[in-house]
Amino acid sequence: MFKWVQQAAQQTLANVAGTQEPIYGPSAIKSIAEEAKATPYTELTRNDLKWQVMDSTCVETQSFYFMSESGVLGLAQVIYSNVAGIRTTCQFNCKVFSLDPAKPHLWSANQLHNHDFSEDKSNFYADDCAIELSEDGTTYTIRSMNDENAIVNLTVKRTAPGFQAGKTGKTLFGTDLANPWGSMRHAFWPRCAAEGTITTKDGAIDFKGQAFFSYALQGMKPHHAAAKWTFCDFQGPTYSAILMHYITPPSYGSTEVNVGCIVKDGEIITGGCTNAVTHVETKSDAENDWPEPTSIKFVWNGTTKDGKLVEAVLEGGLGERIDRVDVMAEVPGFVKKIVAGAAGTKPYIYQYFPHKNKLTLKLKIGDEEIKEEGHLFSEATFISE
Repeated sequence: MFKWVQQAAQQTLANVAGTQEPIYGPSAIKSIAEEAKATPYTELTRNDLKWQVMDSTCVETQSFYFMSESGVLGLAQVIYSNVAGIRTTCQFNCKVFSLDPAKPHLWSANQLHNHDFSEDKSNFYADDCAIELSEDGTTYTIRSMNDENAIVNLTVKRTAPGFQAGKTGKTLFGTDLANPWGSMRHAFWPRCAAEGTITTKDGAIDFKGQAFFSYALQGMKPHHAAAKWTFCDFQGPTYSAILMHYITPPSYGSTEVNVGCIVKDGEIITGGCTNAVTHVETKSDAENDWPEPTSIKFVWNGTTKDGKLVEAVLEGGLGERIDRVDVMAEVPGFVKKIVAGAAGTKPYIYQYFPHKNKLTLKLKIGDEEIKEEGHLFSEATFISE
């Protein structure tokens, strides 16, 4: 009886303050992998990309990653976040990665004002910012003039079908999974063509090249849903390989969830949840003790629509990280210590782009073996133990 009261009190505190939840175990999560056993993946329609604009605690994002023909790497992202239905904020982020260690990255993060959505929830608007999906559901335009140091005017057109695991792309959390208290959903455009510019004080940067689009909805506090993340965005001349992997906190059994696909122009080769990530080699970060990966291995397994077995491996050294993001860098030190003590969180994102050495995707489709060199952008995120 006491344990039940203790759990209830701890859950209430977690809901309000974001502290650690009690240990529910793996029975309190329904991974998208369960849904994917019957339906490994579905191709996205325009309706699948609508903003949900939840009234409860959530973080909803649209993120666009760019690999330009000139070798420049960029990010444009809009974040909608709601805290317990009390406070809603929106932010537009833009990043142009400097591949010269002596030069800083261009980073622009601006809170948006007067946010709104189109009637069908497909388009996002705010003062000096708009992200619009074309009527045929194949193209996004991203425009922002919130920061004179990073004026964004970009177009992203998918060249392969959109993808989500299972029928819904959604993992559920809660002790009554028929009425879950939380969820996590991902949907992707794995392979896209990009055009347009990000204009800085030094002039316009041309982002003509390849792109990747990720939609994510975390229908609960982010650090309650996942303790660690690993992300792979591989773009080659013919093939793209995407993998999103996360591990839940112990409260949900340290359950591993992964979603991935292999595509080429006009076609999803395979997709689903039977994939794997291994941090082959790591080194301890002296600043926070996280095991920063230095070598990594991604594995995809599945079948084509006509039943051919598909196996793919991408592995190699990550080189020096191009950035380490302290997610709480802007929070006062004493607040950071309180949060880390109460919620066990110290979130850092490690970002990699081994641009000097291309990695090779080794792909086997039935009896056909294919090797393709391409560029990898990868992230390893550590939030809590």
